[in-house]
Formats: sequence, C-alpha cells, structure tokens
Amino acid sequence: MTWVTYADTVTHVTLATLRTADAAETRAFLADVPAEQLVAAVRETSDAELTAIIDRDEIRGAAVEGVLGRLHEYALLERLAELVGTVRFDLVRGGTVRERHGLVLDHGTLKVLPDLPVSEPVDVVLRTSVVGFVRLISGEANPGLDYLAGRLRIEGDAMLALAVGGMFTVPGTDAVALDPTTLDPTDVATALKGVSAEHLREVMASGFRGVVLDEIFRRLPDFVSRRRAARCDLLIGFRLLGHPSGEIERYVVRVRHGVAEVTPGDAERAGERRDATITCEGSDFLRLATGHLSAITGVLRGQLKVKGDRGKALQFAGVLDIPSAR
Repeated sequence: MTWVTYADTVTHVTLATLRTADAAETRAFLADVPAEQLVAAVRETSDAELTAIIDRDEIRGAAVEGVLGRLHEYALLERLAELVGTVRFDLVRGGTVRERHGLVLDHGTLKVLPDLPVSEPVDVVLRTSVVGFVRLISGEANPGLDYLAGRLRIEGDAMLALAVGGMFTVPGTDAVALDPTTLDPTDVATALKGVSAEHLREVMASGFRGVVLDEIFRRLPDFVSRRRAARCDLLIGFRLLGHPSGEIERYVVRVRHGVAEVTPGDAERAGERRDATITCEGSDFLRLATGHLSAITGVLRGQLKVKGDRGKALQFAGVLDIPSAR
C-alpha cells in the first residue's frame, strides 16, 4: 500500500488505498497522514465509498481507533480545553452495534478507550453509523441536524455530545467548521422530513430542547411576511409543554406594522392585552415552526390549544413564511 509523498509530506491523500489494507496497514496510514489532508480526503469521499473502504470487519476497529487517536490534531484547542466527560461511540451497521469505543475528555487531554464495555459508566452515548462517526469527527456533519433527523442517537448529556461535534476546524485554518447550536431553519425543516413524532418528543425532552427553541424564536422575526403583516397588530403568547422538569416555557410575540418582536416570558406590558395564547407540546411547536404541521390541522386535532381569539391565532400563523424542506 502506497501514497504519494514529497519531502516526507503527503501531497495528496486518497482513502481508496485502504480498500485492501489490513489492520496494521490502516493504523500506519492513519498515523502518518497529515490531519488536515485526512479530513480533506474524508470530505471528498462519498458515503458509499466510505462504507466500502472503512466499514469492513478487517479494519473497522483500527480505523476508528486511528481517527480518535488523532482527534486533538483537527480540533480547536480552545474548545477542546473546555470539555470534561466520557463519551462512548456505538457504531452500528444493519441495526447491530459493530464497535464500541470510548473517549475521555479532560480539559484538553484525550484518552481513547478501545472496545469500551457497555457496562462502563459514561456521560453520553452517541449511536450512529461508521460513516456518520467519520463525518462527525471530521467536522463535516452537524450533530444538531443529525440528532434532529435521527441519524445520530444521543443518550445522556446531549450538550456534551453537541460540544464534541462543534470543536473541529476547517482544514488548514483556525476557523470552526460548524456550530451545532446555530440551526438554519431550512436545514432543520429538511432534517425533520419523515421523522417520527416519537423521536421528536425524545429530542425535545433532552438538553438540546433549549437550543432548538432559542434558535426558532430568535429567528422567527425573519420569517414574518412584511406584506401580509403590514396591517396586523397581534399579540400572541406561547406556552410550551414537555420540558423534563415540568416547567412551562413562555414566549410572547408582537406583530405590528409588518415587524415581529419576541419576548421570552409571560409578562404583558401596561395597557396591552393578549389576543390569544397557544399551548402545545414542544415537539408539536417544532413541527409547526418548520412547516410540518399546519396551524389549522394542529387546532382541529387538539395539538394546538388556543385560549382567546382563535381567528387572531390563525391570522398570526398566516403571516409567517415558514421555511420549507429542500
């Protein structure tokens, strides 16, 4: 097995050289290839090719250990230094876990735990495919979107899992590859296409709930149609259920002269009277805000309970340009 070198530096890397490699050759390859070029090679390789190359019984374990062992080389050290905890990666194929590996993070230091027993206590478990793991660890896949879409399952500390996915750099730079807590509404709408209600309830019962709601309400004013809302004067409250603590999250949205303003909490200003208050599960609100649940359907099915002027609540839904899935 060979790869092109010049002055002891790899000038071009292709993962295809691992197609016929054994475990020892895989370890040697992953130990010698510059991290920047390894990440670039992953990004230019399709999912099907990655599966054929590294998801082989002969080298899968060696490949996973090799990638984890060099994590610090393509991670942003400032972010890595903030992480403390033990992460287990359960890598599946055909619904069966093929590999379990652990990673201990301690203020900038990393320790790989090969073949971590399921009985060993950890802070969080990330369950995904081998390809999903490689995309996550290379900073290419957004763990927030993968979690919403069900491509990544998280058990335990969801925020630690997302922090791990948000610590990687763009190859050759010090820039962060992605921020899992910054969610583009169109990407979220696409990620939720076909996702079960049960999975959404699971996500919205995790530590990721606050990130999702904060992002939706932060960006909600951007999706008010100025034309349709030009003559509106609406004050709509939201009460969101389903928080693990039993807490009800409250927001108030004012739409006036084509512009929306969001205020966390439940307080009304002096002289103001709310037109309507909508109460729903956090998972149903997520579906509503991404175009996967219409306001009329939600009201008719009892998923959206309206106190006050139902017509005003539906008018509010009508002035929103909901992001649509690609």
